[in-house]
Amino acid sequence: MTLISFVVPVYQVQGYLRQCLDSILNQSFTDIEVVAIDDCSPDHSGEILAEYAARDARLRVITLERNEGQGPARNRGVAAATGEYVWFLDSDDWLADGALRAVVDRLRETDAEVLIVDHARVYWDNQTDSSVQGRRFHLAPQVFALRDWPEAIDILHVPWNKVIRRDLLDRLGFQFRSGWYEDVPFTYGLLGTAERITLLDRVCVYYRQRRAGAATRTVGDGHFAIFPNWAQVFDTLDDSRPGAAQLRGLLFRRMIWHFLMVRGNEDRLPKQLRKRFFTEMTAHYRRYLPPGGYPVPGGGEGLKHRLVAGGRHGTFQALRLAFRATGAARTAGEAVARRGVRAARAVVRAGREAANRSYYALQRRRSIDPSLALYAAYWYRGYACNPAAIYEKARELAPGVRGVWVVRRDKVSTLPPGVAYVVAGSRAYYRALARAKYLINNVNWPNNVVKRPGSVHVMTHHGTPLKVMGLDQQDYPGGVQDPDFAGQMRRADRWDFSVTANAFTTQMWERAYPCRYETLETGYPRNDRLANATAADVEAARAKLGIAPGQRVVLYAPTHREHHPGYHPPFDPAELVEALGPDAQLLMRSHYFHDRAHAPGTARQAERVRDVSAYPSVEELYLASDVLVTDYSSLMFDYAILDRPIVVYAPDWQAYRLVRGVYFDITAEPPGAVATTFADLLDLFRTGAVDNDAAVKARGQFRRRFCALEDGRAAERVVRRVLLNQA
Repeated sequence: MTLISFVVPVYQVQGYLRQCLDSILNQSFTDIEVVAIDDCSPDHSGEILAEYAARDARLRVITLERNEGQGPARNRGVAAATGEYVWFLDSDDWLADGALRAVVDRLRETDAEVLIVDHARVYWDNQTDSSVQGRRFHLAPQVFALRDWPEAIDILHVPWNKVIRRDLLDRLGFQFRSGWYEDVPFTYGLLGTAERITLLDRVCVYYRQRRAGAATRTVGDGHFAIFPNWAQVFDTLDDSRPGAAQLRGLLFRRMIWHFLMVRGNEDRLPKQLRKRFFTEMTAHYRRYLPPGGYPVPGGGEGLKHRLVAGGRHGTFQALRLAFRATGAARTAGEAVARRGVRAARAVVRAGREAANRSYYALQRRRSIDPSLALYAAYWYRGYACNPAAIYEKARELAPGVRGVWVVRRDKVSTLPPGVAYVVAGSRAYYRALARAKYLINNVNWPNNVVKRPGSVHVMTHHGTPLKVMGLDQQDYPGGVQDPDFAGQMRRADRWDFSVTANAFTTQMWERAYPCRYETLETGYPRNDRLANATAADVEAARAKLGIAPGQRVVLYAPTHREHHPGYHPPFDPAELVEALGPDAQLLMRSHYFHDRAHAPGTARQAERVRDVSAYPSVEELYLASDVLVTDYSSLMFDYAILDRPIVVYAPDWQAYRLVRGVYFDITAEPPGAVATTFADLLDLFRTGAVDNDAAVKARGQFRRRFCALEDGRAAERVVRRVLLNQA
């Protein structure tokens, strides 16, 4: 018999599910099974489960035809589990390294019916808090019943911190309810029944505190489910068991604590529900108050208990407001002192900046223009990328929406004829920024941009991510350039829509930018041109660059190493063109962060080597070239649409993945041939391995994973959803 069955309900966790499954399946102890219940999840969670199940027989997937909720999903998992013990784990949490071996050792040492493990809360900004109750684990007897160590009542009442003997679950016959707080009667029914409980004084579970999407952060009347679940605890409490009277009093105190915690968190309860919630608290207080009383806490907490007992919501709310005002006054006093220092520094700032802010604020008092869309790309560098493709399609499908571009003054001359624009920093810019209904950009707007109610912000991004982004960068501090992750999230909070090119990107962005936007998994609008390209388009692109018919062209486009300024991969253009053959041409394009007036590694004197860093259309370079050589640039995901050879040249791969951080191993799942030295790169071209059978097979797999949505209609899908409000 398998020792431990993990039961993992899965619903809308595509950004976190891989970490959860890896944390279980990669443990050193292997005598386990994982029963994952796909609770009709509308995202890509089901695909991720299928991928893992195909490569690890220990994972079994139960797929539900309709969403039943976490509780019923757990019931389904338990019914299918075959292990001697059952461990429930939420699919956005994960196990600590070595946790499973420590759990197994403790179970064998104690023969426990219930093993409670310690946990740590991990917040979106990577801050970690140890559990308060875990600090007392060392005080518990090695094995006990709840009556012998009732302090276990105050350990977090969740299923995932307990490893439970299967025969105890069968004797208990418990069925999880649907809805929230279903873990309350489960926890206390289990602890009240078990005769052999033990604790493991070790963090085994990392409890993710999601920035968005968690039930505990959801506002609504679903929080009223706390009352029937606590009622079940008391209605099923067996008073004939030893110590039942003492436990009833302690459970009652815990219940009131729980009610007060939910009522006190106004992120959970809208204003109009708070009084009704308090009324229910009072009703349950009076209904379940033990005949012999209970240990009332002292101080302010005891006062709250008395207010609940008396049904005095008005007094309760008034005291809350008074305490809040006192705290705010103290904070304001501290802020005044800080502002004095900032004010002194601000004196030297130009008056124009203050005037612009005032003008922008004044313009925001005017109504939003429902027919105005403001476009920008690459920090106002010009007309490019996904926003340009959306702009062009909008002119065709939504002619009633007027498009205006934001550009730097030195980039005005690069705009196509007839494109309306405002210069960044001008009054026209602030006026458009304040009044536009739609704001479409492939990077974030500046920090001072205010998201007006009724405006629609579209983040198109500018590439499928290989390197980690957003909050995922916190695990790679050596590669972080912007450590203000709170600021990153504030900017992402402005997004209404996030455009992604594929399911992989959708999953990574959900983790990297956990905010309340709608994902448009449409393919990348900028790639429509590649998907729709004809032989005539290719010929025109080559002719524009002066490339002769039949001439072989290689495009070399390395990425920017922001964590390693000044680094350039070992690369000799003259040697490469010699390896390519007598008629070949090498196009070299630096990243847009580089100084393109002096692109590194170019050989201007060589007729067959051209610096195309300043060429306005990277899409035309794709069309004109026969082979792409790159390292970790997102260009490879776009170029793969053309189904042409791609070479990954990654001489610093090990350092890059360790310092900068990546989402997957590009050398193991490449879009074609791979070289890790310049000599290897030359050999690939000399031997023809750039497009041999292995390279073609790798490219096909890569295209299926990342290019499936690129059908030439991505921009249309975005325009119809955003500007025309069509589903």
